[in-house]
Order: sequence, then C-alpha cells, then structure tokens
Amino acid sequence: MNKKIFSLICAVSCSLIWGTAFVAQDMGMDYIGPYTFSAVRLLLGFFTLLPFFFIFEFKKVKETKLSFEKIFIYLFFLGFFLAGGNIFQQVSLLYTDVANSAVFTVLYVVIVPIIAYFLFSKKIHNSVWPSVLMCLVGGLFLSELGNLRVRFGDSLVVVGAFFWAFHIVFISKFLKIFNYPITIATFQCLSASLISFIPAFSFEFISLKLISMETTELIYAGVLSSGIAFMLQVFGQQNLSPAPVAIIFSLEGVFGSIAAWIVLNQYLNEFKIFGIIIILSAVIFSQLAPMYGKRKYGRN
Repeated sequence: MNKKIFSLICAVSCSLIWGTAFVAQDMGMDYIGPYTFSAVRLLLGFFTLLPFFFIFEFKKVKETKLSFEKIFIYLFFLGFFLAGGNIFQQVSLLYTDVANSAVFTVLYVVIVPIIAYFLFSKKIHNSVWPSVLMCLVGGLFLSELGNLRVRFGDSLVVVGAFFWAFHIVFISKFLKIFNYPITIATFQCLSASLISFIPAFSFEFISLKLISMETTELIYAGVLSSGIAFMLQVFGQQNLSPAPVAIIFSLEGVFGSIAAWIVLNQYLNEFKIFGIIIILSAVIFSQLAPMYGKRKYGRN
C-alpha cells in the first residue's frame, strides 16, 4: 500500500476514535474524578501499545545512536503536553457538553502555526488571523454566553487546545530525529499517565473498585483513544504534511458532536450548529490557503 494512503487511513481512523471517545469520557465520571480518569486511560494506552513496541521497534531503538537523555527529555515534554490536554479536556466535560468540548479542542489546528512562528521562527501565513477571528465568532455561537458554568468549561477546553498544539509540534520535531512512531506513542502515554496521577492522588480518592465501575468507558478511552489512536496519529503524521493532516484531525469535532447527539441526546440547536460550521470552516481555511498559495505561485 502507498505510504501516503496508509497515513491518510490512519489519520481518519484516529479522528473517528478521538471524536467518539468524547462520549466515553463524558460517561466515565460517575464514580471517579477527571484526573483519575485521565491517568488511568493513559496508563491503559501505555499497556496497549507496549506489546507493539517490543515486537516492532525494541531492537531498533536499542541500536539507535541518539542520546537516551535527549529521548527522555522529549518524552517528558510530550507526556506533559499530552497530560495537560487530556486533563483540561476531561475537566471541561463537568461543565460543558460534548459538542462544545470536541469542537473547541480542534482550535489546536489554528494555534499550531502561531506556536511554530513564535518558537521556531517559521513564517505565519496571513490566513491564520482571519481564521482566529472566525473561531472567536464561532465560539460565541457555540457557547452559552448567559451560562457562566458552560463558559468556564469552554475556557478550559481552549486552554487544553494550546497543550494539544504544543503536543503536535513536538511530535513533528521528535519524528525528524527519532523516527520510531510506536515507541513515541507508547512512552508518551506512560509519561503522561505518571504526570496525571499527581493531581489524581492529590485531589481525588483513588479506588480500584470505583475504577472498575467505569471499565467500559475506560477501555474505549484508554485502549482505543489513548492507545491505538495515538499510534495512528504518529503514523498519520509520518507521511503527511502538517496542513492536510491537521484538517483530518479536526474532524474529531464533527464526529464528537454527532456521537453526543446520537448517544447522549445532547441536542444541537441551530446556533450551535452554525458555530460548529464556522469553527470548522476556519480550521480548514487556515490549512488550505497556504497550500493554494504554494501551487498558484509555484513555491515548494
């Protein structure tokens, strides 16, 4: 199979799993808190990927010439951003609905080029600024301005979007010097899980009995979304340029909104639907405009 087609399939599958996992995340806090849910799902993701690591990449990683100290530093930062994104997203579901959380999460697509500009001096395309404005307008339609609780939840998701953006940037940087996607996916989950257990032990009561009562939700969010999907994400980024793969990942907002409507009966009124359309249009525009400019003027 063509490598780009394989990466495309991986990216779409990843978006579908991520989007539908919002339902499991929303339903998985009846007996445990958001920090515990995040920590356990990431730990399940690590154990899911560990056999793949030993089968496909363990021997190759042992022979790598890259400093293990450098690998550890990258994995720590990936784990930190992954834990932050998960925690803010999970806590937000206590205050806002799945559609809002899913759609505001995809703002990371617009944030990525801004981070790349300020941290790595990469030129930022003019399309980013109107995209940001469109996202703000879409956010006004999507959020219930009169409900402080929902507005607080939406704000948490936006903060989490910055963590997801940093996560994507660092994965792309790491893959250039350490092209072992299963290893990255596996140990970023372990790192993120250990970081997430810090607030879980500090602020929540952790009980295996209570955790077992959320087994179905944790398996979906942990094994599939934190394990398999993160591996699919790295495979997707391996052979696709950031712009098109970001568009594909943004579909998780659509999948999440539809899944919440079907499974949780979280009805989307015309204002919320309009807000979702505006935000997704902004995300797609921010990615397609630079690609069109390159083709029009013959730039690589």
